[in-house]
Formats: sequence, C-alpha cells, structure tokens
Amino acid sequence: MDDDVLLRRSPLRPGPAGQAPHDASLEPPREPFGMSRRLAAEALGTGLLLAIVIGSGVMGERLAGGNAALALLGNTLATGAGLVVLITIFGPVSGAHFNPAVSLVFALRRELSAGDAAAYVAVQLAGGIAGVLLAHAMFDLPILQVSAKLREGPAQAFSEAVATFGLIATILGSLRFRPQFTPAAVGLYITAAYWFTASTSFANPAVTVARSLSNTFAGIAPRSAPAFIAAQLAGAVVAMLLFGWLLSGAKPRKGKPHVV
Repeated sequence: MDDDVLLRRSPLRPGPAGQAPHDASLEPPREPFGMSRRLAAEALGTGLLLAIVIGSGVMGERLAGGNAALALLGNTLATGAGLVVLITIFGPVSGAHFNPAVSLVFALRRELSAGDAAAYVAVQLAGGIAGVLLAHAMFDLPILQVSAKLREGPAQAFSEAVATFGLIATILGSLRFRPQFTPAAVGLYITAAYWFTASTSFANPAVTVARSLSNTFAGIAPRSAPAFIAAQLAGAVVAMLLFGWLLSGAKPRKGKPHVV
C-alpha cells in the first residue's frame, strides 16, 4: 500500500508546515513516536483504564448501599468518560488500542505488523494488571487478589461477542467517516454496552485477564475468563470482516474532498 493511500486512510495526517499529527485515533501512528514511547503509552493507557474500571466499581459499590444498579451506573459513567480522555491523550502516540482485540484487527488489516501487535498485547496485559493493583492500593484493599465472581453460560459469552463486535464496528466506522469523533464514539458505545449486554461489556481480553485478579464489584473469576476472551476475539474478527466489506464500497461525494 503506497504512502498516499495510507495518508488518506489514517486520521493521523501531518499538520500544516510539517507539524506532527495530533488527531486522536485507534490506528497505529505513522509518525513521529518511536516504539518505546508507543508501548509506554499502551501500558499507561491500559493501566489507567483498569484503575478506572476497578476503582469506580469499588467506589460505586461502597456508596450505593447495596443497590447494584446504582453501583453499575457509577462504574459505567466513569469508564465511558475515562475512555474518551485516555484515547484523546494517548491516541496520537500509540493509537490508543488498550485492547488485544483491537490490535489483532489492525494486524489482520496489515496496518500493524505482527511483531508490533505482539508487543502491544504484552504491554496491554502488563499495564492492565498494574492498573488493578493500583486501584486496590488506592482503596486500601489486599493488593493481590483472585476474583470469585462467576460470569458463566452461553448468554454471557455471546454477549461478549456482541459487545466486541460493536466496539470494532464503532472504531472502524468512526475512523472511516469521523476520525476526530473516535474517542467520544468509543466512550459512548462502551457506556451503552455496559447496559445492553448481559456481560456488562468487557469487550477486551486484557481487561478480562486483569479483572480476574480483583475480587471486587468489577471482577471475573479466572474460570470464566477463557470463554469471554474467545468470544471477544471471535466478535472482533467478524466485525473486521463485515465492516471491511461494508465500508470498502464508500465513494467520495461530488464537490467535497475525500479525506478519510
């Protein structure tokens, strides 16, 4: 694929007078950040995401007085809002994947090399676990935990496939037509998916692994995690194939430049 095509496809286009790209994205950046900074951004972003998920779950449960709906609402709003901020901050550096399923999709689309994708996944997992430990420390909980919260059954796994399908659809669709809206689109989608899926939309293998190490409101028992992860990866691949076909037929409108 030539550079002109890549520039038209990526929201990370250079600014005026050779300035560095600045738009938030979920695509790997073309310039100017090196791999060490990209990996640091992925680790930091995933860690902060898990600190938000676990911490807001603990806070919500403590303040809700036994009302699970209120606890989930607090968990939902914090996660959705946090995602918007994290993608905006780290998107121009690493693409702000924070999610092995997202990195897998870009690798399969040949927009991220296999080696880079593997490195992304490794730091996402490490960062996610570190974020869980950080949340435990902030709330004076035992640092090392294993979740006992079972999330099992075909409906739960199917919910994760649907949740991840929708996440990838959101990313690919917004990158194709409204790249600068991608952070908000992802945050809004996850906020909605917390409530319309039976599993509360983990939609992320790194998040699933990390949450298995927290016996709190947002935890998942390790025995439940493999089915979630398999469903997440399946949903991501199906979304990539379907939306790869669906969006490939778009044509530029007459009288307007084709900028996506």
